[in-house]
Amino acid sequence: MHTYQSEFQQSIQHPEAFWAEQARRIPWFKPPQTMLGYDEQDHARWYGDGELNICHVALDHHVESGRGDQPAIFWDSPVSGHRRQYSYRELRDQVATFAGALTGLGVEKGDRVVIYMPMVPEALIAMYACARLGAIHSVVFGGFAPHELAMRIEDAEPKVVVAASCGIEVDTVIPYKPIVDKAIAASDHKPSACVILQREQAQADLGDIDHDWQMLMENAMPADCVPVKGTDPLYILYTSGTTGKPKGVVRDHGGYAVALHYSMERIYGMAPGDVFFSASDVGWVVGHSYIVYAPLILGCTTVVYEGKPVRTPDAGAFWRLISEYGVKAFFTAPTAFRAVKKEDPDGKWLEKYDISCLETLFLAGERLDPPTFHWLDDLLDVPVIDHWWQTETGWAIAANLQGLEPMPVKPGSATVPVPGYDVQVINRQGEPAAAHEQGSIVIRQPMPPGCLAGIWRDPKRFHQAYMAAIPGCYLTGDGGYFDEEGYLFVMGRTDDVINVAGHRLSTGEMEEVLGSHAAVAECAVIGILDDLKGQVPLGLVIPKDGFDGDTHALENELIALVRAQIGPVASLKQVLVVSRLPKTRSGKILRKLLRTIADGKEFGMPSTIDDPTSLQEVHEHMVDREVGAAHQSKQV
Repeated sequence: MHTYQSEFQQSIQHPEAFWAEQARRIPWFKPPQTMLGYDEQDHARWYGDGELNICHVALDHHVESGRGDQPAIFWDSPVSGHRRQYSYRELRDQVATFAGALTGLGVEKGDRVVIYMPMVPEALIAMYACARLGAIHSVVFGGFAPHELAMRIEDAEPKVVVAASCGIEVDTVIPYKPIVDKAIAASDHKPSACVILQREQAQADLGDIDHDWQMLMENAMPADCVPVKGTDPLYILYTSGTTGKPKGVVRDHGGYAVALHYSMERIYGMAPGDVFFSASDVGWVVGHSYIVYAPLILGCTTVVYEGKPVRTPDAGAFWRLISEYGVKAFFTAPTAFRAVKKEDPDGKWLEKYDISCLETLFLAGERLDPPTFHWLDDLLDVPVIDHWWQTETGWAIAANLQGLEPMPVKPGSATVPVPGYDVQVINRQGEPAAAHEQGSIVIRQPMPPGCLAGIWRDPKRFHQAYMAAIPGCYLTGDGGYFDEEGYLFVMGRTDDVINVAGHRLSTGEMEEVLGSHAAVAECAVIGILDDLKGQVPLGLVIPKDGFDGDTHALENELIALVRAQIGPVASLKQVLVVSRLPKTRSGKILRKLLRTIADGKEFGMPSTIDDPTSLQEVHEHMVDREVGAAHQSKQV
């Protein structure tokens, strides 16, 4: 680990010099002279006096440097039956024109634009167009229901909403325009305009503030890149918190560009001209970082895929894409490969394709469970690399750095901290944990470039949520340990946010929806283990006194209510009506105990999420044994 240790120590002991060197590798309009500063709450901010534009870094610069004819995007959409390819020059021109269209709608530097799009090239064009103007985009995942979209519109206060007429989920067409209309109606903030990309699968009726994407493009004049400060915000990305209101993570132009450029080379081992494929969605942080921005910042080609890992009876979607587009590095979540494994346990679909171009497989978004790792490791002749990061950090905290010094893989480990991240494990006594001693994972200040610059319009929440618990440290909310060789093992969340197929979802938000039902007196939502998705939510509800209705009907009503208010992404498919919940004497529900029991770890009780009866038996067993009372005394 000599090469890694040398670079890591340099980044920790001399962070300003280290990140100054990395900053010189991207094109600035005005190179920064001050590398590191601190805001009023003593949080690190990078490149405050530098000027650049991330759209210029990722597009115009490459065209000017002679890479204009290289493919920038390969778009593959089996759900619509279409494919498209954009060169760097074509993409630059499309972005400049749409930026001009937004300018015509009054969008200026600092304005917000909410983007509600499926996985189509126009989603990337809209994001880059905002960046080109210095406007702040906020992309909302197309699976969210009107209520969720409305909350984000109300918080971000966008001048314009950009949406598609529909999305396509496997073989189901989902009209987006009615969702957007309901969200705007429910929000106190009203955007001045909506731009609608009409798709042939479902044409939308346009209203008074609506504009057709194509007509706007035909009449727009291209816009130039607007210089912005390194610390000016690039986007707001909402992530679930432990309360119902989502947190708007803010990312800046300068630090993000530098960090992503560094990560593409050091973590993923990529070079200009290589093809990078991340099977995520632009609505999530992986999509922002490693579909939209990082590949193009380095001069690679990005694959944009509108589809699923498995389309019955075809379990070879990933292998086809890797083979056809010459993918060098592939990045997805473990849950995607659990779906592939379920349909094709022997890897027969892999035999149909030549994937000799693939050099590395990366997985993140949730812990890579050892069974999935071993299945992939046996199936493929390339390194299977787990790495760990968060929406808040924007890029990997710990990884096996393929472009610096590849290390032996240890199943269950995210390998080592990435240069720039001073990762520590703190035990219950508030002291650095010993090897193999589990504790809370924190990152000492200064955080490296690219990490969150704050919570949108809520600096107090930013400080309280991440920085207040341990002075001088960022609290990741994850627990884990280091082994004696310095490998980091991340074991899971320490809060009440659950990880469903790589998507962080708030149990508190789901509890708010369940508790809003007239028949519900009390409720709890917990994440329980699932072989495919890692975790799935389970709702436990106590009806109000005097409830004499059909409990099965109530359970179905509650599932439908969560789906309507949060959306299918919540994956809440099981609700149980119960007679009691274990609590502390102060009245707090013991969710950790519930998770332990529901996963069948207490008293050897069997449990399966596919059989609600068995979970009900576990619950009744808990009551019979007075487990709640016993644990109350232990907790107190």
